[in-house]
Amino acid sequence: MGSNSEPAFEDFLQEKKRVRNPYVPVGALITAGVLTAGLISFRRGNSQLGQKLMRARVVVQGATVALMVGTAYYYGDNPWQQTK
Repeated sequence: MGSNSEPAFEDFLQEKKRVRNPYVPVGALITAGVLTAGLISFRRGNSQLGQKLMRARVVVQGATVALMVGTAYYYGDNPWQQTK
């Protein structure tokens, strides 16, 4: 049982190994930071600053998603390609 399933599992791990972009976690942290700052601003009553920070969060979040999709596309994992 143990020796027969191990090689197949190792092959699966090697096959599914993906390239990770180091900027994606940075983008996620920036998104979380801007979101937190925006929520604090709203809570303190500074709605103009809070609104600007929420807009900034959307921009940073969009850039992070674009970075993830771009990285996947660059390394050959087309996210829109249908699997056979």
